[in-house]
Amino acid sequence: MHVLLCTNNLIRLNFLVCLLRDAGIEALVLDSHVSAVEGNIGAIPRRLAVAEDDKYQARRVLAEAGEMAAQ
Repeated sequence: MHVLLCTNNLIRLNFLVCLLRDAGIEALVLDSHVSAVEGNIGAIPRRLAVAEDDKYQARRVLAEAGEMAAQ
């Protein structure tokens, strides 16, 4: 798995997951259970991850949407 970004912004996170899904890339949100246990106070950001094989395409999709710099 390759972590694309970490964020506490749930709306942005859901948007990014939808962008990736629309591009045919399966995304996984990590740390959502830990974040819920700590009361969603934002102390533990959630991580957006994709398979290693999809990382370049995922970065391109997010960069084209203005969500991250292409690397």
